[in-house]
Amino acid sequence: MKAGQWVVIGVALGMIAATAGCLMELQGRVRLGLPGVQVQPAALYEDGRLAADRSVVLPANVPGFQSELLGPTPQELTGLPQDTTFGRRLYTNDSGMKVQLTTVLMGRDHTSIHQPQYCLYAQAWNITNTERINLRMERPYPYDIPAVKISATHALPGGGVINCIYIYWFVSGDKVTAEEGSRLWSMWKKVLQTGVTERWAYISYYTTCQPGQESDRLAQLRKLIEETVPEFQTVTGERISPSAPLKGGK
Repeated sequence: MKAGQWVVIGVALGMIAATAGCLMELQGRVRLGLPGVQVQPAALYEDGRLAADRSVVLPANVPGFQSELLGPTPQELTGLPQDTTFGRRLYTNDSGMKVQLTTVLMGRDHTSIHQPQYCLYAQAWNITNTERINLRMERPYPYDIPAVKISATHALPGGGVINCIYIYWFVSGDKVTAEEGSRLWSMWKKVLQTGVTERWAYISYYTTCQPGQESDRLAQLRKLIEETVPEFQTVTGERISPSAPLKGGK
């Protein structure tokens, strides 16, 4: 990993740790806000064992896709706070495209949420591009979700490479943002002004493809996001005209 990448990771982790430490001191005096995703008493299992008795419930039936419920990983269960709520499904279409949808919802401990770059670097993905995009939603009315799209490549053991597309954003009970800084500032402001700790969720869609397939894969991924988000995300963006051009990436 390049020195500059370690600097970015170190600064971001420092911000998260500082925010979490100060807010944990206040947690005895604050109320926990509503989440921006649907949480139900639906169990999740890890390796056949009960991992959680509540989860973010993601849609099982999506046109053109089969889906499989996935539980949190052992690393997530041991490395993230106990009050973290998870949701994860793997979607597969007839062409073999696989998309992993993951939601990580914080409780009172804010260290549940982190940016995905750390995990991608740890899994030997080389990030080649990061850009801001908008995702057009049509339900319950036309609006755009601001998101981050990461493109990365990974060297295969037998030679060659495989690429991935990773799209993510954050939601609270009344906000949607792609900016980590905006999320942290909003938490500080809300808890100091009202005594309410915003309960943020991190939402991500991850898929891999062969080099040269990125454009087609992104188009399919956008359609899946449009179909699934209204089924579990409760917060929306500002209504726009149905004919408004899509900004921030194709």
